[in-house]
Amino acid sequence: MRIVDLITKKRDHYSLTDHELVQLIDDYTNDRIPDYQMAAFLMAVYLNGMSYQETAALTLAMANSGATIDLSGIPGIKVDKHSTGGVADTTTLILAPLVAAAGVPVAKMSGRGLGFTGGTIDKLESIPGFRTTLAHHEFIANVKRHQLAITGQSIDVAPADGKIYALRDVTATVESIPLIASSIMSKKIAAGADKILLDVKVGSGAFMKDLGAAVELAETMVKIGEIVGRDTKAILTSMEEPLGLAIGNSLEVKEAIDVLSGSYQGDLREVCLILGSHMLQLAGVAQDVKAGYQVLQQLLDQGIALKKFTEFIQAQGGISKVTDQPDLMPQATYCEDIVSLATGYVQKIDVAKVGYIATILGAGREYKGQSIDLTAGILMRCRIGDFIRDNQPLATFYGNDYGKFTEASKLLQQSIIIGNTAVTKPKLILGFVDKNGFTQI
Repeated sequence: MRIVDLITKKRDHYSLTDHELVQLIDDYTNDRIPDYQMAAFLMAVYLNGMSYQETAALTLAMANSGATIDLSGIPGIKVDKHSTGGVADTTTLILAPLVAAAGVPVAKMSGRGLGFTGGTIDKLESIPGFRTTLAHHEFIANVKRHQLAITGQSIDVAPADGKIYALRDVTATVESIPLIASSIMSKKIAAGADKILLDVKVGSGAFMKDLGAAVELAETMVKIGEIVGRDTKAILTSMEEPLGLAIGNSLEVKEAIDVLSGSYQGDLREVCLILGSHMLQLAGVAQDVKAGYQVLQQLLDQGIALKKFTEFIQAQGGISKVTDQPDLMPQATYCEDIVSLATGYVQKIDVAKVGYIATILGAGREYKGQSIDLTAGILMRCRIGDFIRDNQPLATFYGNDYGKFTEASKLLQQSIIIGNTAVTKPKLILGFVDKNGFTQI
């Protein structure tokens, strides 16, 4: 089988067999196919798409291109969660201990961030002493003992995805539903969970800007799960404004502690309760989503979820006192309120621009391997629909390079639109996708 023949087939709208896709991925992973030919193949997929069966075969081939995690020795149904990403999306830090406190084992591999802020691993590294790299036996042992462990994603897991993603990034083939879906699902399948919950973000701060594209992506990933035997469900959530108030690594850990303690009421808590209730249902711990929601609500309000987070931090070598004393985490040298220049209602927030501002302040990466400032970020002081007066704070900046505040302040003023007309707050949950298709809420 020659790679040029596969490129030709896909160029001419023919479907590839499972065997052809397995061979393609194996050859590319082992450097038997040059980048320029794989780039041609990816462009053919970008232009002509893939069937569900092809996408599932591609996903499995990438998942099996390296090490896979065997979680069968851990009692119970393991449910993994993946978010397509957004600004102030602190859900993993809250959901993992919350769902674990409800009796569902959470064995999660997470990554570092590229873009707006750090990833889950960067955020956890804000906690002094916290170990984000666990040996396989430690990872499994912690889940058995504490129902929860989070470790950095190994380069041995789905290495084909890493190579292909890097190539997509420089060949204008990122925005392909089959390629996005197979990239996400290959890592979830390799990570070994029995069932998968997907949080697909929609809006100005999300990769998927409109509902139609988000539904297509969600349906593709759910179908992949069905074909490969992993029960998968997707919840579509809004990213028309930052999900939480905190944007930045240590700031987001502090906000997660507030949610877990039961003292925080807002969109971040609500999304975590909804996602978590679906995870409990998938795991068979709750009869339905409503029952799961009530269980999780009690775990937050009674502080039980926070105790699980404290236990988790201690189990991975971190200073567990941070849950009572968040100031034990690194602190920014500078902090400044950015005030409104107008009076009126917040009409719109350019979420992507706000995320970029956090990167300017040092909270995110512009390229892989770049060091980030774990103390830097933004604390939002307004939401869409709020009435704001002149000179009232829109946000508070944190960082160690005060020289960056001037440019960031100008961009923030541009990103928050204030007008005279009262507006309705965006809907938070847009719908869900399961094996029966899309249900709009």
